[in-house]
Amino acid sequence: MADIVTTHWKENMILESDNPNKQTVLMESSPDFEGTNSGLSPKALMLSSIGGCTGLDILSLFKKMRVEVDSFNIVVNGELTDEHPKYYHKVGIDYHFTGTNLKIEKITKAVNLSIERYCGVLEMFRQFAKIETNIHFHEA
Repeated sequence: MADIVTTHWKENMILESDNPNKQTVLMESSPDFEGTNSGLSPKALMLSSIGGCTGLDILSLFKKMRVEVDSFNIVVNGELTDEHPKYYHKVGIDYHFTGTNLKIEKITKAVNLSIERYCGVLEMFRQFAKIETNIHFHEA
């Protein structure tokens, strides 16, 4: 079964898009293109999708592996091509884990499983972008 989303024009340069679970997100162009910063950038949402996909994989794997961290965040940066249509041709992903007595081997295994096997969004990006990843550990 295919996922279906519907995007409709709200006003000015604002679009609202739903999700198969019926949650919505506002999208808008930048102020350079008559936007007002009340919505998210569609291209930046693609980077957020990487963080969400790999982050959810890692949380699921942590439960199975019995790994606990105090916190973690994923910083995703993308470099756009110079020519139109502009797309991300380079993507960097930095995983930051904070905690006491971090299980570095298990955390690294979970991240690598997400990157190499489970995250479908990353697999889509691999079709058009060079992806570089780094893992950072921070003792609390």
